[in-house]
Amino acid sequence: MNYRKLGSTGLMVSEIGLGGEWLERHTTQEVKEVVAYCEQAGINILDCWMPAPKIRSDLGAAIAGHREKWIIQGHLGSTYQNGQYVRTQDLTASKIAFADLLERFQTDYIDLGMLHYIDSLDVLNTVLNGEFYNWAQELKAAGTIRHIGLSTHNPAVAIAAAESGKIEMMLYSVNPAYDIMNTSQTADDYYEPTFFNKGMDGMDPLRARVYQTCVAHDVGITVMKTYAGGRLFTKEASPFGIAMTPVQCIHYALTRPAVASVMIGYDTPEHVADALAYETATIEQKDYASVLAAAPHHPYSGACTYCGHCQPCPAGIDIAMVGKLYDLATMQPEVPESVRSHYLALQHTAADCIGCGGCEQRCPFHVPVRERMKAAAVLLDENK
Repeated sequence: MNYRKLGSTGLMVSEIGLGGEWLERHTTQEVKEVVAYCEQAGINILDCWMPAPKIRSDLGAAIAGHREKWIIQGHLGSTYQNGQYVRTQDLTASKIAFADLLERFQTDYIDLGMLHYIDSLDVLNTVLNGEFYNWAQELKAAGTIRHIGLSTHNPAVAIAAAESGKIEMMLYSVNPAYDIMNTSQTADDYYEPTFFNKGMDGMDPLRARVYQTCVAHDVGITVMKTYAGGRLFTKEASPFGIAMTPVQCIHYALTRPAVASVMIGYDTPEHVADALAYETATIEQKDYASVLAAAPHHPYSGACTYCGHCQPCPAGIDIAMVGKLYDLATMQPEVPESVRSHYLALQHTAADCIGCGGCEQRCPFHVPVRERMKAAAVLLDENK
């Protein structure tokens, strides 16, 4: 395993990390097995943005007795209210959720205290200049968090946060589908050592500035959405018309300036092994340039990556899971029975959608959630 310095934190993090999100729906034993496999492979950074009690307890139990081996990325403002995830900057709710994180992780400190999911400049300014950031500073002064970070999907927010001097690192969505607008380079151009020093031609200029600004201010990046929710793995779903491998996606992210680690979501130890293959991959296996050379004219958008930020749903729907099962169903000529059975086992299905649109307002990728719920209900619901 290779390790990289995470910006001005000085922490040395494994370039392959563990994003805990996909473990939410697994048993305690399955979580333990995945975490143990990661630790044995040298993975030392773990992101837990999820507020649900079970996954926090499961991850805490999985690292119990060897907490010191892990750099924990925990979020300030990710709360659990009435059985659902709620993003908030309400100080009372956030303090309760953070205390819960410490208790369930069986620890008295979090390495990276993340200002959670800041996706507008107005919210960023309010947070950085108000009581929420002051609270983070108090936690850092007390040693309860060691460093202050921020998570965002918005490049303008990422740039402003890096320039503010108030954060040391950020969790940011990085993959070629989000980055590329138009490219005129040949495949060889992407391997030229000075390519990134030329202004990253072919990238969305604002996203290019994110990387440049983070380097300039020594703000390290940990990466989410490395695989774009798995859509880059099939030519049918990929905007490039060519399937990419986990190794290629990881290599793309790790070759962005300021990036220290990719936070990959794993369901099984086999998925961990798929990511770890990067550490021994050949140059040919890492080659993403042939895909980028055929990139579309616009960044990937409008497609669900199952991130869960659409929650809370007033109807109690697990929107990300419904979306995932719907996409799995539409990839086949007929709906697989296993997919349908998993769908019908959900407490609330797409048929329960009331069409309020709150999910679409919260979605960072502008997914037409209500349309997808209607389509999923037609395809998957029975007797509703």
